[in-house]
Amino acid sequence: MKKTEILIIGTHPDIVKTIVRLINNREDWNGTGVLSAAEAINAFEATPFTVVLFGGGITEQEEQELTTHFTARHASVICIRHYGGGSGLLYGEIQQALLSN
Repeated sequence: MKKTEILIIGTHPDIVKTIVRLINNREDWNGTGVLSAAEAINAFEATPFTVVLFGGGITEQEEQELTTHFTARHASVICIRHYGGGSGLLYGEIQQALLSN
């Protein structure tokens, strides 16, 4: 089974680490966490991510710029904002985005 590749971008290392761990608890998902826009661009060039999850510390402007950059390279990428909450909310946000696309 091919895993859904998910890129997590945030500026809070502990939170990004927790989100990556939660995503990687799902056998059909693989999460990669980065802490800056530059790291996100490098990771995106190396891996065909299906979902990009924007977390805390990423500004609206950064989110818009990165979304434009990512969709220009991979039109079907799903970019969503994660506002926090428990694992159920995280899973629900990702599953809803995958179903809607």
